Amino acid sequence: MLIDELSVFHVSMPLNAPWKTSFSEETAIDTVLVRLRSGSTEGWGEAAPYAVPQFCPEWCAGAFILIRDVFAPRIAGCDIESGADLQHLLASFKGNNFAKAAIDTAWWDLAARLEKRPLWEMIGGASPHVAVGADIPVQESAVALHDHVQQAVDGGFSRTKLKFRPDSGYEMVASVRDKFPDMALHIDCNAGFSLADIELFRRLDGLGLAMIEQPLDWQDLIEHSALQRELQTPICLDESITSLRIAKQAVETGATRWVNIKHGRVGGLTNAIAIQKYCVGAGVPCWIGGMLESSVGQGVSLALATLPGIAYAADIFPAGRLYDQDLSTPDMVLSSPGSIRAPDRPGHGFAPDPARLVACTIRAG
Repeated sequence: MLIDELSVFHVSMPLNAPWKTSFSEETAIDTVLVRLRSGSTEGWGEAAPYAVPQFCPEWCAGAFILIRDVFAPRIAGCDIESGADLQHLLASFKGNNFAKAAIDTAWWDLAARLEKRPLWEMIGGASPHVAVGADIPVQESAVALHDHVQQAVDGGFSRTKLKFRPDSGYEMVASVRDKFPDMALHIDCNAGFSLADIELFRRLDGLGLAMIEQPLDWQDLIEHSALQRELQTPICLDESITSLRIAKQAVETGATRWVNIKHGRVGGLTNAIAIQKYCVGAGVPCWIGGMLESSVGQGVSLALATLPGIAYAADIFPAGRLYDQDLSTPDMVLSSPGSIRAPDRPGHGFAPDPARLVACTIRAG
């Protein structure tokens, strides 16, 4: 596939409500979109490392500059026949997985569009029907938290994730478990804790949580392994899983019993598929996370979530949940309570609305 042109866009999308986690409070999501063109066909990719380097060392403005000034000249004019070829082309550049992912996901969308096939089908998806979960950012009161969980129950979502930070407290989670004893529930710590908090995790261990997501430092495996030995509740790693190699090390050291796969965090769909295949072969359950992207990025996540062996509802959000108006079209909607159907359109099935893209763009190149 000859890549005739690469265009990159740094956009900022205002959120409906603040998104509070252990590391930040976001009122808008900065994200990078890449458009690849081959002949008259275009493919779109997206990665959202956020405006400043708090989730990971990357940030949106840096990713934009790297793609525009370094990666784009290397890729435009090249004949790239596979995701593996693209990864090899970028392999000499260390890290910068989100910048690479924006290009990689655009390549996959373009490849599927050229073949006139849905991306989910092209990568071997088992079924277009994807279970999606409810995610609740940190709330200031138990009443507000309970209201959000009740909305998730009423909406038919099969599981709920609570963002959890040091000032959330054991009692907040325990109150949710008391009120919703049968809800599949887990907490996401976003690397906000240390082994000094082990007594808190021992208390949380008695609440029947599905998992505790990324409790400790984002670069750590050893201390996660030590914490897992103290708990019955499975630990799930997110921020720590940056490559197939790290995923293998996390499993082999006992640092994780679940793996959260995000195509942005691992450098693209190519690497995400490799991690998913490894997890299936190793008997380690995995599920698909997200970075609050527009439906361009979520469309890739949706395709990824159709693969066999995905064992937990994905972090994919229907239209209206995050943004008053999504950047991309058509709207991503629930096909049934707690489920979204991957589209049968060629590619991942979503593209930016031109007028909305212009309105949200900070810079383009």
